[in-house]
Amino acid sequence: MNHVITIDGPTGSGKSTVSRLLAKRLQSPYLDTGAMYRVVALALKQAGIGLHDKAAISKICNELDIRFVPEGDATGVYLGRDDVTETIREPDIDLLASDVSALEGVRSAMTRIQRKIGSQGPLVAEGRDMGTVVFPEAQYKFYIDASLETRIDRRFQERQQRGESISREKIREDLIKRDHQDMHRSIAPLKPAKDATIIDTTELSLDQVVEKILREIEKD
Repeated sequence: MNHVITIDGPTGSGKSTVSRLLAKRLQSPYLDTGAMYRVVALALKQAGIGLHDKAAISKICNELDIRFVPEGDATGVYLGRDDVTETIREPDIDLLASDVSALEGVRSAMTRIQRKIGSQGPLVAEGRDMGTVVFPEAQYKFYIDASLETRIDRRFQERQQRGESISREKIREDLIKRDHQDMHRSIAPLKPAKDATIIDTTELSLDQVVEKILREIEKD
């Protein structure tokens, strides 16, 4: 797994954009594992399947047709033939994805898929358990974080840019709830890998974070 770079961190830390920029700089594929759990959440919601229906959830995971399609500087996410890039970023899917990611069956299925992708060549893998669970043997591991207020600000601006009408306090409430769910779940909780390089992005631009990561990689 020396060809895999893992980037973990909480919502609003900047890890998604940093991962995309890093993958572009390295001319490497980018794996957005958070999007995978969001697609599962969306599929369950569309099918009206509850979180306690293990058989139905397993069936959904085994039949899931998820594709990542490069679209300029961005990556489109498709569930079957449907472009769900924007849909999976809606607030209800965000929180549902956190619940879904705590399910052992879902996590096992997604981990198998992610490891298969990682075995095929160079990869920048972004998520919440990439360095701790999915790719523990990766040579380069990073944990991207930022202060709570900074993450709230970033999330608020992102939602405003999408034309959503939402208060900053609602963003705070949802972010704190998501953090708690991710960090306290019994399966693959969000935390830095023991050998990860931790980067606080509170006072850094996206480009500065990417440069910091590249410098760490170039040390070897």
